[in-house]
Amino acid sequence: MSAPVLELTGVVKEFGAQGAPLRILHGIDLTVDHGELVALVGPSGSGKSTMLSLIGTLDRPTAGSLRFEGQDVAALSEARLSALRAERIGFVFQQFFLLAGISAVTNVATGLLYSGVGRAERLERAAQALRLVGLGHRLDHKPHQLSGGEQQRVAIARAVVGRPALLLADEPTGALDSVTGSEVVDLLRELNANGTTVVVITHDQELARSLPRQVGIRDGRIAFDSAAPEAGGCL
Repeated sequence: MSAPVLELTGVVKEFGAQGAPLRILHGIDLTVDHGELVALVGPSGSGKSTMLSLIGTLDRPTAGSLRFEGQDVAALSEARLSALRAERIGFVFQQFFLLAGISAVTNVATGLLYSGVGRAERLERAAQALRLVGLGHRLDHKPHQLSGGEQQRVAIARAVVGRPALLLADEPTGALDSVTGSEVVDLLRELNANGTTVVVITHDQELARSLPRQVGIRDGRIAFDSAAPEAGGCL
């Protein structure tokens, strides 16, 4: 049996001086298995952004254990963490962060720059990823020639072009109208159905309720987890 994609045990995160640190996360326990589609939902200031940094291996816990596919993040060097992010984790943000002046396919290919893959293969895999998200007819279009929804699809294609084990989507519909946002959520569902583990970080309770599993975070603690209904709590 393979290890979970994510396994957090007693995770604490503090910032500031040792004498008077500010504790943001208070003993988080969370497991996400391969193939799950999870909403991490909570209000502003709940600790969602800190959770994103930790589960995306952009930061390390102050205390407790965080394992990614069985690997203890605390035991990995910065170089190995960078390689893990490049190979196994895809990020999608509210802002698209596309490079202006270059085509959609070239933007997506940047997701493979540190993979050791040659340029021709990078472009071919980028084209495949764009077809996967329904933009096979927009390969040569530049960001300013695309709608907001299309730009987010390009960003998603860039995140999944390396075939990551985990896709982290931080407020992926926040900059979109409701119809386009729903289309992006449908795309995330489709990617999940094809085997990608997806964690959506959001304050949008309606979006969270539409996903199979909801994990609520408030004041740096897990308030509820729909996978463990005996724990109580609701959106």
